[in-house]
Amino acid sequence: MKLKLFLTVLLAFFLKAQAQQPATNSNTVKQALAKKKLMAESSLVKNVAFKNIGPTVMSGRVVDIDVNPNNTSEFYVGYASGGLWYTKNNGSSFTPVLDNAQTQNVGDIVVDWQSGTIWVGTGENNSSRSSYAGIGILKSTNHGETWEHVGLPDSHHIGRILINPNNVNEVVVGVTGHLYSPNKERGIYKTKDGGKTWQQTLFVDENSGIIDVQQSPNNFNTLYASSWTRDRKAWNFDGSGNNSAIFKSIDAGETWQRISTKESGFPTGNGVGRIGLAVSNDNVLYAFHDSQFRRKENNKKEETRGLKKEEFKTMSTETFLALDDKKLNGFLKMNNFQEKYRAENVKQMVRSGNVKPVDLANYLEDANSMLFDTPVIGAEVYKSTNGGKTWSKTHDDYLDDVYYSYGYYFGEIRVDPQDENGIYIMGVPILKSKDGGKSFTSISKENVHADHQALWVNPKVSGHLINGNDGGLNMSYDDGETWEKLNVNSVGQFYAINVDNQELYRVYGGLQDNGVWVGAHNAPQNRAWHQNGQYPWESIMGGDGMQIEIDNRNANIVYTGYQFGNYYRINRETGEQKYIQPKHELGESPYRFNWQTPIHLSRHNQDILYLGGNKLMRSLDKGEHWKAISKDLTNGGKKGNVAYGTLTSISESPFEFGLIYVGSDDGLVHVTKNGGGSWANISEGLPKDLWVSRVVASKHKKERVYLTLNGYRWDDFTSYVYKSEDYGKTWSSIASNIPASAVNVVREDFKNENILYLGTDNGAYVSFNKGEIWEAFSKNLPAVAVHDIVLHEKSNDLLLGTHGRSIYKTNVEPLQEMNASVKNQSLTIFNIEKIRSSRRWGNSWSKWMQPYEPSNTLTFYSNEEAKKTIEIRSDKNSVLQTIDVDVNKGFNYVEYDLTLTEKGRKKLLKENTTIDIEKAKNGKYYLPKGKYIISINGVTKGFEIE
Repeated sequence: MKLKLFLTVLLAFFLKAQAQQPATNSNTVKQALAKKKLMAESSLVKNVAFKNIGPTVMSGRVVDIDVNPNNTSEFYVGYASGGLWYTKNNGSSFTPVLDNAQTQNVGDIVVDWQSGTIWVGTGENNSSRSSYAGIGILKSTNHGETWEHVGLPDSHHIGRILINPNNVNEVVVGVTGHLYSPNKERGIYKTKDGGKTWQQTLFVDENSGIIDVQQSPNNFNTLYASSWTRDRKAWNFDGSGNNSAIFKSIDAGETWQRISTKESGFPTGNGVGRIGLAVSNDNVLYAFHDSQFRRKENNKKEETRGLKKEEFKTMSTETFLALDDKKLNGFLKMNNFQEKYRAENVKQMVRSGNVKPVDLANYLEDANSMLFDTPVIGAEVYKSTNGGKTWSKTHDDYLDDVYYSYGYYFGEIRVDPQDENGIYIMGVPILKSKDGGKSFTSISKENVHADHQALWVNPKVSGHLINGNDGGLNMSYDDGETWEKLNVNSVGQFYAINVDNQELYRVYGGLQDNGVWVGAHNAPQNRAWHQNGQYPWESIMGGDGMQIEIDNRNANIVYTGYQFGNYYRINRETGEQKYIQPKHELGESPYRFNWQTPIHLSRHNQDILYLGGNKLMRSLDKGEHWKAISKDLTNGGKKGNVAYGTLTSISESPFEFGLIYVGSDDGLVHVTKNGGGSWANISEGLPKDLWVSRVVASKHKKERVYLTLNGYRWDDFTSYVYKSEDYGKTWSSIASNIPASAVNVVREDFKNENILYLGTDNGAYVSFNKGEIWEAFSKNLPAVAVHDIVLHEKSNDLLLGTHGRSIYKTNVEPLQEMNASVKNQSLTIFNIEKIRSSRRWGNSWSKWMQPYEPSNTLTFYSNEEAKKTIEIRSDKNSVLQTIDVDVNKGFNYVEYDLTLTEKGRKKLLKENTTIDIEKAKNGKYYLPKGKYIISINGVTKGFEIE
């Protein structure tokens, strides 16, 4: 009986340890989207307009391109998390056509150019850290003006969509499926009625979806599909399995047969990874395979000079102590050991037993080293000349430096429609072959991003290519010898943003695979920079751009870096860069650093910098020296090929130095009230194992702290938002009416303690009562992931860093005035800043130029929805101009062009005989210098033109 009880407890413990958060079901997502739509329509802030401030020259990840075969200057481009864009002038300019849809996450697109029907498979088909889930299949029959959801709501990620060229209503979809959880809605789906009904014609298993589907040119009956077994967790990615395979259909996708068998010559087994397909004709096709099988050991002994890291893993103490000091010092210096670690003192540490020889190898390793040291075969190309019956590898040698160890991120291959031996493969970089894959040459150039995701090959004009990559879009007319960059869209994928404290402030941002950039907040978004050659944004760091901190005493001192904690202190005035990543002590376990390692510059002393690994590190001298001020503040990490068990958020209270909160990627929240002397785990009562996306110490009350958790890495899209009034001892949910969507950030307004701002994977919100009720932002802001939010205190500007549509800005000064008085009054008009008069109003210096027409925004809050008349009055109360408006409940913004009517002009001239008001060149009269009154339903507010 005792044994049975013990086994039962042991089993329960094991199941709990292996359990994961439940994935959000598609009905919940559907309800959340409907709820958000209703919220946007009734929101008090629905008229708060955002402006996109760029940048554009560095772009976001392109996933697909569809070109009009009869007019190649017309095409659509799909961005991973930036929506769908259309051009009719060969990429000189684009129009976003998915902004009125409920997601910007795109996996694949296909266009029937005769009817103008567009199909969008939402949810990127890559499997990266920020490959956001979609909501199913969207369809437009009017060139993207409106969209209809036509099914597959639980698909999450779409690999490919094909339209029967002879029947626009017959569509085949390859569904990749959930990224972080198993699901059944994956495989091949087919519709014959334009998406009204779907039939699943191929299902492999709950962890294997379809990553690619291709047809034989001119024969839609012959289709090929590749399945991919993949399993991603926050700590590990497994991108291969027995059910990664190639299938064929000869009846337009009604039935399928697996053709990658042991007898076929194509790899089979657990090491088969992602497979891309390209079909030249009924007989010839190619497969681009990410082989996860291990390479054969190279028994050839290579002559090496100096000591190697691997030697220390098995070296005895005696052998180590016998090493030549000069040789050991050479190894220590070559591998950037700290100055204090030199042969003499390291040997003493080994003699005393404090350090073992293996610790020297461990010192050089980190949580990410396994990802890049895995000896797999990697990229390989296979060819079939008999319709997939048999396959042979096209090349003899390894295709090194194409996939490295992350082939799951690439996998696209194309064949030239005019040459069955002309193929292109995409990875790092893009390669072409003109001999059927026997040999390859790179066609990447200096103005082309290294990571390649999509390619269109002109079927009629040789050498005309359009390439989509992590840096945007490029076009070539000479088969990749030269490329033109087509980055004119604001589709940057920002992880983090920040601003300095200057009046004319600068905005900083870290982008996915595009480094860290900085630009003026009011930098013009036009092509004027082509004249002077100076783009208004500047790159200051490469890699995947991460968090940024700016010294408030000197805005030229910037702390930033790239993935896995590689941070620098930059002096932008002198150009000096100092590498400042903390290093563990010899003999300690290496620190673990998150992909998005958090940093925090103390507001109490700008020489003090915090950086989070698995421990919290503190520097008292701007990153020159570091000390861990905590133990491991995570659950200890997990075995896998992705760094895990790391800190993700740091916040120090502005009320007290040393009152610090941290959160981790495995769901723990800690607080110290004495600068790291002791720590308390304050995770009690919170959901387990979720990513702490933000912990924020209040600016208004010392005991208050806010918290957001993110379940994206479990496919859990619940909105987790919390508040504590007692340093985190107890938490209360303030998710309230937020529609289900993973939460990335919460920010407290610096003026009004009742106001909170929130960013989710599907938009942004504001609360005027500490989270009791949330209002949705929507004007000029599509349904895009908001990764970061900052406020500039001198201007009262609110900035949103989005992962797909660059950076948005709005001014929240009127919102900051929200209080009980505003809420209870029928109407409140907010202050109007002084207006400077100008002779330019209504005039231009050339008849070929449009007259300059001024505009001033009148802002007011109304407690009712009604038609109202705004009156512009003189200081003696004469009506000079009227504006009829439809007023919404909430904040209203009305543009007033500072004109007055003919009748109003006569009244004003009668009141003031010392002035004259002449008609401008555009035929309008403008208010002269003086004091005026805005009146709405008897509520007034004065303003002045000087």
